Amino acid sequence: MKAASVRSGYVDLLRAVAIVLVVVGHWLITALERRPDGSLAAPELMVAVPWTQWLTLVFQIMPVFFLAGGYAVTGSWSACRAEGGTAAGWIRGRALRMLLPTGAYLVPALGGLLIAAACGANPALLGMIGWALAMQFWFLPVYLTISALTPWLYALHRRWGLRPVAVTAAAAVAVDLVVRGADAEWAGRVGWLNYLLVWAVAYQLGFDWKDGGPATRRWFGAVLALGGAAGYAALVGFGPFPVSLVLVTGEEVSNTNPPSPAMLAWLVAQCGLCLLLAPFAERVLRSARRRRFVEPLGRVSMTLYLWHMVPVLAAGAAFYLTDLAPEPEVGSAAWWAWRPAWILVLAALFGLLLAALRPVDALLIRTVRRAMPGAAINGAWRPPLLMAGLAATVWSLAHWAVQGLARDGSPDWQVVLAFVIGSALVGAAATRWAAAETREATDVAEVAAQAGS
Repeated sequence: MKAASVRSGYVDLLRAVAIVLVVVGHWLITALERRPDGSLAAPELMVAVPWTQWLTLVFQIMPVFFLAGGYAVTGSWSACRAEGGTAAGWIRGRALRMLLPTGAYLVPALGGLLIAAACGANPALLGMIGWALAMQFWFLPVYLTISALTPWLYALHRRWGLRPVAVTAAAAVAVDLVVRGADAEWAGRVGWLNYLLVWAVAYQLGFDWKDGGPATRRWFGAVLALGGAAGYAALVGFGPFPVSLVLVTGEEVSNTNPPSPAMLAWLVAQCGLCLLLAPFAERVLRSARRRRFVEPLGRVSMTLYLWHMVPVLAAGAAFYLTDLAPEPEVGSAAWWAWRPAWILVLAALFGLLLAALRPVDALLIRTVRRAMPGAAINGAWRPPLLMAGLAATVWSLAHWAVQGLARDGSPDWQVVLAFVIGSALVGAAATRWAAAETREATDVAEVAAQAGS
């Protein structure tokens, strides 16, 4: 297979567009109301105004993250192998790229909740805040797990091309059939496999795209785009699946909890469209001046993703708890008329927050460079140490994604301890934390640090 260049301006653009849509989408659908008792409520827009569920076809953009991630890790893993790195060392480096920013986010988030609980804040309000602070966490355990499987998934790709993608997609459909056909508790647990299987389809398509396989052919992107869109339309129109591509309260069937065949079909359509547009976009982005506008967003994608609900909470406290914000009926014409102003206020607050976080981002980048992807992991006990650490962090992040950071009004310290111990085990798994001893090694670390989420 023909290898593509180490860095793609189009992948940076996809990452930038995806993160902007995630942020704006969450801000757009967030509705706040002040209750008579003075607390805040968050009515669910897609329940109050059902037609807004169609907006998820645009704002459910996570397939693009996984497609870009598969493309990026192909170069990162190949560079690591060329430098003599090991699979365990690479997995550790990738995991730390996610765990370090997440830890930096959790320290003030959990600390703030703990202080508020100690001061006697309403537990229900703290539970809502804890949910808002962790609503995006579902992505982290899924991506951590798929990243840990990358060396083996990529080996299958090198041997079998696109066949593993087809097998993964078929397995996801089979899992869904089992879940819907078996009325048993164990069937629900089996359904959680689709969090890996469905998103791994986009991730593995990124391998083929990077390596110059059939995914680079225009007809291939067109077939995926048209076939995926037709499949989604059929599954929604004639099947049991809803329109919404995010979880909506009250739905008997969900497209995301766990990911359904309809989610899989839309994922295929999105990936196909991205692949179809790739040749044109790459030509447009050949100019270094144009790439400069998208590369910075790609480098801070984790910061944007983790912190983007903080301005919502700040604005809610500043404008809703003080009765400064107008409160028209959710979904009314007046409510929509205020949405642009709401998003502009959140963008201004987020800009200030990002400026304050810049030293933290710089420190994290330096730390990631020291935690080199190829750092040696020798000895019989170090790989199991790494796997144990990953298991603990995946479990704790999944727990927060489902329960929030403070479901009963205060943090669950067992979960916090699992995350701290797991992160420490991942960090301690290598025999060394290498500084940039040579320019060549530094370049390899930088490629890994800038690879897509």
